[in-house]
Parts: sequence; structure tokens; C-alpha cells
Amino acid sequence: MITLFISPSCTSCRKAKRWLEQMGIPFKERNIFSNPLTIDELKKLLAATENGTEDLISTRSKVFQKIDTNFDDLSINQLLSIVAKNPSILRRPLIMDERRLQIGFNDDEIRTFLPRSVRKLEMKEAQLKAETGL
Repeated sequence: MITLFISPSCTSCRKAKRWLEQMGIPFKERNIFSNPLTIDELKKLLAATENGTEDLISTRSKVFQKIDTNFDDLSINQLLSIVAKNPSILRRPLIMDERRLQIGFNDDEIRTFLPRSVRKLEMKEAQLKAETGL
């Protein structure tokens, strides 16, 4: 099952939600402000990233900029504690299933959450269009 971690005011979050609904893909929606992530959940997200905290943390967020701390000097537990208390530091949306994590909304990357059978069908249709010139 896909979990869509959102904040209500996030435009990209609304795009991701709309895309999942239009594609008929079931998902659980979780507002990270009304239902904050636990340290263990943040560790799971962190483990699924390619570049660690660089992927998860939005250095442009106002809260990040207000925190007078050198994040590079923090232990992972200290960092995760700050993120757990300040969820607006996280990039959004976070789209996660058992195998994948996508951070932010990207039209191409979100397609990985389509069932494999649908992706194969789309690929065949694209090949047919390329071959026939349509």
C-alpha cells in the first residue's frame, strides 16, 4: 500500500494525490502536521533515500533557516529529533510503498507506482506509436 505523506497547503502534495486518484491507485494519506512521523518512521524514510538527509530535508524551509544549528555536526538521533518536532523541514510530498520512496512530485518518476501491467501496456502503446509514426 502506498502512503502519501502531505501537508494540506502543499501544491505538489495536491498534485500527487490527484494523480494517484486519477490512476485509480489506492493509497493512505497522512498529514505530517496533524499526525507527525515518529523517529522510527523517519529512520525508515531515511533508509529508503539515495542521499540520506540531503534528500529529505528542505534547506529552503523557513524553520530550517531559523534553527541556529550546524546540521552536519548533529548525530543522526539529534537530527531526527529536530525533524520529528519540526515536520515542515521535510520535503513534500513523500510517496512511499514497501519498495520505493519518491520525494516531491515528478510526473515521470511517480509512474513507478503504476502497476507493472499498466506500465507494460503503456510501453507497448508508445512503441506502436513510434513504429507507425502516429
